[in-house]
Amino acid sequence: MESIVAALLIASAVQASPPISARQSITALTTTQIDTFTPYTYYASAGYCTNTQTLAWDCGTNCEANSQFKPVASGGNGDSVQYWFVGYDPNLHTVIVSHQGTDPSEILPLITDVDILLTNLNPTLFPGISSNIQAHNGFESAQASTATDVLAAVESAMSTYSTKSVTLVGHSLGAAITLLDSVYLPLWLPAGTTFTTICYGLPRVGNQAFANYVDANLHLTHINNEEDPIPICPGISLGFVHPAGEVHIEDSGEWAACPGQDNPSTQCIVGDVPTILNGNLSDHLGPYNGIEMGC
Repeated sequence: MESIVAALLIASAVQASPPISARQSITALTTTQIDTFTPYTYYASAGYCTNTQTLAWDCGTNCEANSQFKPVASGGNGDSVQYWFVGYDPNLHTVIVSHQGTDPSEILPLITDVDILLTNLNPTLFPGISSNIQAHNGFESAQASTATDVLAAVESAMSTYSTKSVTLVGHSLGAAITLLDSVYLPLWLPAGTTFTTICYGLPRVGNQAFANYVDANLHLTHINNEEDPIPICPGISLGFVHPAGEVHIEDSGEWAACPGQDNPSTQCIVGDVPTILNGNLSDHLGPYNGIEMGC
C-alpha cells in the first residue's frame, strides 16, 4: 500500500488548497446514524474476497455479518480485473453492488491507481454525458472492464427479487469504480430505480464537472478515516475535485458530516490532511465503526 502513496505523491506534486468560503455547519452523526452504515461496510469489505467466495457467500465474518444475502453474480480475478459481486439483501430490500479495493500484493491495481490522466467518459457506456465531464483514466478503465457484466447482474437481481432499489459500495480503488458505476447504471436501468452510493476511503475520481454531476444526480456518502491520505489524491492542483457527501471519522471517534466539495475544515479530510505527508496510511483500511477492510 505504501507504493500507492509514493506514486501518487510524485504524480500529485503540490496539493493545492481549495478556496476558503463560507460553509454550512459541520454536524456530528449520532450513534444510530453511524450504525446504519454497518451492513454496507461489511459489503464493501467483502469486495476484497474472491469471486468464488462471494458467489457461494462463504467469506468469513464479512459474509456472516449479512448472512441473509442472496448472491446473484460475481467476477474479476483480483489482478487485471478487480473482484466484484452483485446480489440482494432481503433485510435492506435492495440490490447490492460491491467492488474490490486496491490489493498491494497485486501490481496491476497499483498501476491503475497512478494512471491519473483526466479523460472523457466512454460515450458507449455513458451515452449523453457531457464532454465537459472527465474522470481518472485508470479508474475509468477499471470500471469499463466490468461495466456490462455488472449491469446484467443488477438487471437479473432486480427482476428476480422484484426490487427497484440499488445500493453500490466499495473501498479505495473499489470506491472509485463504484462511483463511476453510480453514474453509469442509472443511464441503463429503468426510470424509477433508486440508487444509493456508499464509498470508503474514496480517492478523487473526476474533475469539477464530474463532481457537480454527481452532486446533482447521485445520493452519495463517502466516508474517510482519520488521517488516511488516499482521499486527498489525486491532487486538486491536477484538476480533481471530490463531490459532496463526505463523512470524516475524527481521531476522537466522532463522525463529522462535512458539507460541500472538498470542505477545508480541520474536521474534514482536506483540512485534517493538508498534504500526503500529513497522512497515516494505516488509517486507510479502517476501522470504520470497528470494521477493518479486507477478506
